Amino acid sequence: MSQGFDYDLAIIGAGVGGHGAALHAASCGLKTAIIEASDMGGTCVNRGCIPSKALLAASGRVRELRNTHHLKSLGIQVGAVDFDRQGIADHAHNLVSKIRGDLTNSLKRLGVDIIKGWGKIAGSQKVTIATDDGERTITAKDIILSTGSVPFVPPGIQLDGKTVFTSDDALKLDWIPQWVAIIGSGYIGLEFSDIYTALGSEITMIEALDQLMPTFDPDIAKLATRVLINPRDVETHVGVLATKVTPGSPVVIELSDVKTKEVVDVLEVDACLVATGRIPVSKDLGLEAVGVETDRRGFIPVNDQMAVLSGGEPVPNLWGIGDATGQLMLAHAASAQGVAAVENICGRDRRMDYRSIPAAAFTHPEISYVGLNEPAAKELGKAEGFEVASVRSYFKGNSKAIAEGEADGLAKVIYRKDTGEVLGVHILGIHASDLIHEASNAIAQRQSVNTLAFLVHAHPTLSEVLDEAYKRAAEAEVKA
Repeated sequence: MSQGFDYDLAIIGAGVGGHGAALHAASCGLKTAIIEASDMGGTCVNRGCIPSKALLAASGRVRELRNTHHLKSLGIQVGAVDFDRQGIADHAHNLVSKIRGDLTNSLKRLGVDIIKGWGKIAGSQKVTIATDDGERTITAKDIILSTGSVPFVPPGIQLDGKTVFTSDDALKLDWIPQWVAIIGSGYIGLEFSDIYTALGSEITMIEALDQLMPTFDPDIAKLATRVLINPRDVETHVGVLATKVTPGSPVVIELSDVKTKEVVDVLEVDACLVATGRIPVSKDLGLEAVGVETDRRGFIPVNDQMAVLSGGEPVPNLWGIGDATGQLMLAHAASAQGVAAVENICGRDRRMDYRSIPAAAFTHPEISYVGLNEPAAKELGKAEGFEVASVRSYFKGNSKAIAEGEADGLAKVIYRKDTGEVLGVHILGIHASDLIHEASNAIAQRQSVNTLAFLVHAHPTLSEVLDEAYKRAAEAEVKA
């Protein structure tokens, strides 16, 4: 226990990042308090990762059981398949309640104090908390800000939570609209397109950039369009902005050309999901009390040790993690940042390696990636003076994928030609979200395809898709 302080560590925000930091701090012997104004678990548990995966699991089963052609190829015949919307919604709600309770109990077991209220910095090593019973102040040797993010709603879009809504409301699955417009083709838009089409909705996907899935590697985006968009009840508009969205029955959406700003189309749909990214929760945190300014987008500046910066220099005893820092807006990244911050608080140098953190979209089939996509890798190679190469292997050549009847997919490995170091891996296919971790570990260790090509994978398994890619890369370098 630090002399003269109420706590060794106070954490503002009890999402996955704050929870991970609190668990690690308690295991390191730090007297810890975690402060949360809303629900334990933050966005991930209550309005993100957990309920969305519950909906994807249920809707995915519906899609699979209704795919009579696929089942027939396996020698299986089923009758009519129906579903209960409320039952699916309850599945997601019950899962959220269980995991939220598990998070709370895990903190209590380790002696972490949970304080309900809005926490803000009141000065160096001091936090004020607005609770239902009034304001209280605590002191802590170190403070971690883990305040998360909320959905971004562009100007001109009116929300009513029923016909025009963000993912926060969509996850409640209050109803299944016949025709849904989805603004944005990132992982949130893709996952909800997967859910809604499986349950019978028609989708119109609207993307401001000139191609769908702009954040994905181009080869993955091309295949995803063929597998996840074209065969389904999905129409797409690219290069247009939804400049005005009016709730109602119907929802009216004005589409404008990105370049000319002229209205080019007007859509009338049953519902509109706004999936245009997320913005940090960084207002009313008392940052000015310690001389910290957010960037123009509202993100809290931090270094790779997770220290909050003011004028480029670390603020003593103040740390920031998770979505509010804008480094990599993923739940598991926030948790890793929390552990790194605690390690540095304890005097053990720990820095984040964002290149090795994987990400996934839990569509059917799944998409996963880690490291750089090919354009970014080539840009890095140009800057640092090395050549980049890539190889592909396909699920249609994998025995396990063929046995499952799930042969749509590919794995792409991007690497340095001089050293063979893996720079990025991108997978679309069955269980892609599980397969990516082998690649993540390889990137974390800066391994070469020339080493990875000699590792042994069990046969027949999906992991052989990566094994084949590594071998192709190594063979290409030998021939070169």
